[in-house]
Amino acid sequence: MFMIATENALVVFTAKSPETIVLEGGSQAWKLDPARAKKCEWLVCTQNAHNPEPYADGNEPHGSAFLIGRISRISPADNDEGRWKIEFNQYARISQPNVWTGDRNPVRYTNLDALGINLDGAQFKEMDSVVSTPQTAQTMESAGLTIAQAKAGLAKTYGVDVGSIEIVIRG
Repeated sequence: MFMIATENALVVFTAKSPETIVLEGGSQAWKLDPARAKKCEWLVCTQNAHNPEPYADGNEPHGSAFLIGRISRISPADNDEGRWKIEFNQYARISQPNVWTGDRNPVRYTNLDALGINLDGAQFKEMDSVVSTPQTAQTMESAGLTIAQAKAGLAKTYGVDVGSIEIVIRG
């Protein structure tokens, strides 16, 4: 009997750091099929270490899976019409080399078994408790703060959409 594996994971190839993804409340701005994405339980973020600045702020090994989140919602991206944000309510840091297979499209639908990802022992954190942790503050202090991180933090603090935040830097 032939069985088709269920697509339970959405894999993205991103240049963002885990801190930025968590602060933004998910991974964005992706061109994807929202109906298909909503059927997935997991978001797996893999590192694109070859994306140029200023977009890139991640430093995980190229092609490795570094973050997994339990998908809670697929919503329009904050500042990119026609693109989507993959939100999650729980996440865990993982370290699995060579998960990205070099696909041309930076979004792939698959399952955790096919990726070789086993969640036994994964330390999941709730998204609500993330922003105020000492580790996040220490990481932001040592690495600096990006505009995207500042907007995400301000939007959360004031209960407004990230697109409503404008930051002006005067030199």
